Amino acid sequence: MDPMNRKFQITDAARGAALTVRVVTRAEQSEIVGIQEDGTLRVRLVANSAGDPAANEELVYLLANVLDVEPHRLEIVAGYNTRDKLISVDGISTSDVEARLARFSGL
Repeated sequence: MDPMNRKFQITDAARGAALTVRVVTRAEQSEIVGIQEDGTLRVRLVANSAGDPAANEELVYLLANVLDVEPHRLEIVAGYNTRDKLISVDGISTSDVEARLARFSGL
């Protein structure tokens, strides 16, 4: 499927964009692995538990790298202690987030 035709679950937020993420832990390497049918970004992390503060930090740095933004512009606004998270990205539009994710290998 053409990556530009994928449907991401990204919404406009007060100062940027928000996206849903599903975290799978205990991976060999941290990576974005795809998009679920509902538009949720699926991410694998090396961390042992999705609710671990280190896992949340790992997720923020991974997404900051992929989206080419500073880590302080990302915030976990819901799901801090769960596998399903809502991430706010300050200062970037939903269309920019979609374009940057679509450029990422395999999405």
